[in-house]
Amino acid sequence: QVQLVESGGGLVQAGGSLRLSCAASGIRFNIDLMGWYRQAPGKQRELVATQTVGGSTNYTDSVKGRFTISRGSARNTVYLQMNSLKPEDTAVYYCAAHLRVTTFWGQGTQVTVSS
Repeated sequence: QVQLVESGGGLVQAGGSLRLSCAASGIRFNIDLMGWYRQAPGKQRELVATQTVGGSTNYTDSVKGRFTISRGSARNTVYLQMNSLKPEDTAVYYCAAHLRVTTFWGQGTQVTVSS
């Protein structure tokens, strides 16, 4: 059974930092593409950042220069370092593992940035 477990969310003041972690279990091969998405209340889920196992990254414009995605040394782990957080970054953040035929999602972790 495939599971993605996120951790690291919380409440932080504007300008602060948080680091999200995600580990995927139940998959015996390296997942090429993993990423982070977020969904704010009343809005659609949006891409935040993705990274291939080879290191290619993709960021949404609003987080460029503030967020950094990285793949861990352990297989099928991914992190999101979030700096200079803004109130508009408040959302539930989801980890995703993209396979050829499907995408697996984590349960989400709340990030709240107070002004």
